[in-house]
Amino acid sequence: MAPLTPDELRTRERVESLIRLAAPALNLVLAVGERISRVVEPDDHEYYPPRSASPPEQPPPPEQA
Repeated sequence: MAPLTPDELRTRERVESLIRLAAPALNLVLAVGERISRVVEPDDHEYYPPRSASPPEQPPPPEQA
């Protein structure tokens, strides 16, 4: 990757500083939204947990005498 020009560095620093300034407000919005969603509908009836990546465990084979 080519090194950034001074103008690109300034732009990157400005964007990063805006993100740092907005982060607390965005975190607050997420927290408030989560609380509101739990108050409005405590149980999500349409929620299906994701499938696990590993295959389900197989029962051990029956022991032979």
